[in-house]
Amino acid sequence: MALTTVLPETFTRAVSVLQEFTPRSEIALEEVPAPRKLAPFSFALGATVLRNGEEVTTGRLILLHDPAGHEAWEGQTRLVCYVEAEVEADLANDPLLPQVTWGWLIDALDAHTDGYRAVGGTVTQTTSSRFGGLQGPTTTDLELRASWTPHVVPPEGHLEAWCALLASTAGLPPVGVAALPLRRS
Repeated sequence: MALTTVLPETFTRAVSVLQEFTPRSEIALEEVPAPRKLAPFSFALGATVLRNGEEVTTGRLILLHDPAGHEAWEGQTRLVCYVEAEVEADLANDPLLPQVTWGWLIDALDAHTDGYRAVGGTVTQTTSSRFGGLQGPTTTDLELRASWTPHVVPPEGHLEAWCALLASTAGLPPVGVAALPLRRS
């Protein structure tokens, strides 16, 4: 006899909102496998951000739901995000880059959501120098991992905030604003 799991209505509404969301044109979202060990119910979206037709940023947003709640979450529903982007050499050496990146997340959450709590995360810069058969230019990658509990579920505004974070990390101009072309001498 097979057991069937009844999905909580809060979780199914949240997943429905995430699946129906349409981001700005430079951001492609797709459903990806969600981790199964973090909560009884989970759902995940992957993102790819294009700038001038080139992939510049990737990310993942994970919706976790545990009807029993978690003390550390301060609630039953948690959002976990991951964003990674290659950073231009002049920005890579800026000692304030991690604080600025964290600020992009907080600004996006403040601008697009009805509130959040128990936010935490890390910003990591990694510089890679290539040698031998992998010889090539030195690159710096920026990675943000964060999680927070939304005040309101379903978390539509939180998906908008995550997309705004992706756009900031990718260096996209605000929607409706054209980027000035770079002049190279």
